[in-house]
Amino acid sequence: MKETAPPRRLTAKGRATRARIVAAAAELVFAHGVARTGIDDVRRAAGVSASQLYHYFADKDELMRAVIAHQTDGVLEVQRPLLDHLDSFDALEQWRDVLVALQEERHCTGGCPIGSIAAELADEDPEARADLVAGFERWEAPIREGLARMRDRGDLRADTDTDALALALLAALQGGLLLTQTRRVTAPLRVALDTVLAQIRTHAA
Repeated sequence: MKETAPPRRLTAKGRATRARIVAAAAELVFAHGVARTGIDDVRRAAGVSASQLYHYFADKDELMRAVIAHQTDGVLEVQRPLLDHLDSFDALEQWRDVLVALQEERHCTGGCPIGSIAAELADEDPEARADLVAGFERWEAPIREGLARMRDRGDLRADTDTDALALALLAALQGGLLLTQTRRVTAPLRVALDTVLAQIRTHAA
């Protein structure tokens, strides 16, 4: 495992430059994938020199880890505030509608910003895989917490395994996004989410 360099103290200008590099890299990776995104591509897109880029990132692996964090933040931000209040059947349905609408706006291209990176790096880079695991956990946690609140409040039966249902819902989302990207229609995502939501309803108290 590579040693992690100590965090750099950045000025406001430095933070802005670093953020610009990461945002440019994230956009390229989402459009073309990790393998087809080179350092020079990122440098040109961000409008920085090679020395500037390497001042903030030791190599492409380190940059991709920053992209994972950036994409995770972006995914969660788009889904808030609904994601923080998934503690009712109505809220779950509204969240489902937002996810489907987002894919329609994207014309079903790109898939999941986190999942697409996982498909390329999970077997190749242990550090990136750990970051991806953490990113998916950040996504799953509010789903799990919302379902637990529904159980504790009595909306779901006391014996409901809310952890399993949350994992099933996130897995359905990921599979649905992949098939939606491949088929260029939102039906796979809608069916996958609706199937798990229907299963959750069977646990209603």
